[in-house]
Amino acid sequence: MGFYIIKGTFHVVGYSPDGDSIRFKADNPANWNLLDGRNVELNARGHAQLRLESIDSLETHAEGSHQPLDLAFAALDFLLAGLGITNVQMTPNRSRVISANDGVRGYIISRAVEKNNRPISFVFAGETKEADWSPVFLDVERLRQSLNFQSIAAGMSYPTYYQGFFPDLRDAMTAAAAVARAAYLGVWEFDRTNSGFDVPNLAKLENEHIIMPKLFRRLAKFLNGGGTATGFKTYLEQLQEGVTIVSSTHFTHFDTVVEVEGDVVRMTEPPENLIFKDG
Repeated sequence: MGFYIIKGTFHVVGYSPDGDSIRFKADNPANWNLLDGRNVELNARGHAQLRLESIDSLETHAEGSHQPLDLAFAALDFLLAGLGITNVQMTPNRSRVISANDGVRGYIISRAVEKNNRPISFVFAGETKEADWSPVFLDVERLRQSLNFQSIAAGMSYPTYYQGFFPDLRDAMTAAAAVARAAYLGVWEFDRTNSGFDVPNLAKLENEHIIMPKLFRRLAKFLNGGGTATGFKTYLEQLQEGVTIVSSTHFTHFDTVVEVEGDVVRMTEPPENLIFKDG
């Protein structure tokens, strides 16, 4: 199935958006039924929660935990500014948007819905001359116009790939991430995903370490009952989470690219060299 354009408006008031997910209302709700995969979950306001394709921003709230919040909210601010959502006011703890210049026009390019009933989307600000539900060939030039690509290029998000993402688009995202890393932009100034980080407790993981969010989520869930990183490798082995190493085209499991020595955890492959089987 090819990609299609879905026009509509972006919404944040009353929600808890982050740097890689936001609510969207389609001009024509019937378009959701034409996407491949599961049915899109809509709330009472007709809003769908999007999953931005191939990017993963630091968590503001996941598994009851969060990553260092300055950079996590910087990714959110980047997304909102890119979409033209201004005058954003949040609750004191920044857990929910209470007012904003909401309902700005934009469009997404999508073709499928993932297992949590979210359209997998490339997100674009403003209007396009193409008609709603127009088929579109998503090339690298068009990709660069997306907030997905721009977030990677600014170092606001980690590249995180899943099966089915086209190699030419993946290569463009990887190249953008390499430039951002070399310039120490955003997360790359502090990233410790591959260099290693100590996890004596959940609080240190939440407040000090900048790491790939997918790895953070697994650790946060493991540490939810307390303790240290001891046993985390065994926990990952039990998950049997499929992953392909791009450089060797070798299919394996996530635990094989994670090392744990005492309380120190590190990934042995950079995030952009992995393609995960599932979300």
